[in-house]
Amino acid sequence: MKQTVSDRMDNGLAASDVVAGRLREEIISGIIVSGTSLVETDIAAQYGASRNTVREAMRQLRSENLVIYIRHRGNIVKTLTPADVYDIYRVRRVLELSAIEQSAFAGDDLLAAIHNVIRSAEQAQAERQWRDVGTWSLRFHQAVVALLGSERLDAFFSGIVAQLRLVFALADDERAFQNPWVERDRRIHEILMCGQRDRAADAMKLYLEDSEAGVLDLVRAARIRHK
Repeated sequence: MKQTVSDRMDNGLAASDVVAGRLREEIISGIIVSGTSLVETDIAAQYGASRNTVREAMRQLRSENLVIYIRHRGNIVKTLTPADVYDIYRVRRVLELSAIEQSAFAGDDLLAAIHNVIRSAEQAQAERQWRDVGTWSLRFHQAVVALLGSERLDAFFSGIVAQLRLVFALADDERAFQNPWVERDRRIHEILMCGQRDRAADAMKLYLEDSEAGVLDLVRAARIRHK
């Protein structure tokens, strides 16, 4: 049975935060993709929320660069540009490399969470569920940033991850795009668990460099197709 916003208010979040969070998670999971029209009446009915609540959620998602408002069309899930990608990877380098550098102070539960995410990614890979592989790859990076132990950074980074997911749907061949990253995720985790933080940071720097190049290729190819 569908949960309404009122069903989820016991966690202290505002109703608009709940709606925005659910929509953000659907973007991260690849359910909502770039160009999707977010119709306020439909979302209000889906989550049992008021129109005012949905409007506030839309404002929040616009502030996170996930949604844009177009006159006569309404709220549309954003299509990223190369400039967006450059900025996303600036943020990723700062947060993910800082997390690796400070990982010695992280709790065992946070380190175990990375391992669990990788196992889920490998399971999805074995089942050839490539969209799920992409989702678990993003969860890996969220788990890395979580090593910093900051709820505020975790919340901020979830918006960054959601923006990145919007690019994944542009890949013509999801398998070719997603498959190589799982082994690299595991390797970084193994190095990190050996306490070799400098090596893990170097591996992550190369990972992010290669990832940025691949994402930029997807964005540029999509722009050419749509001209």
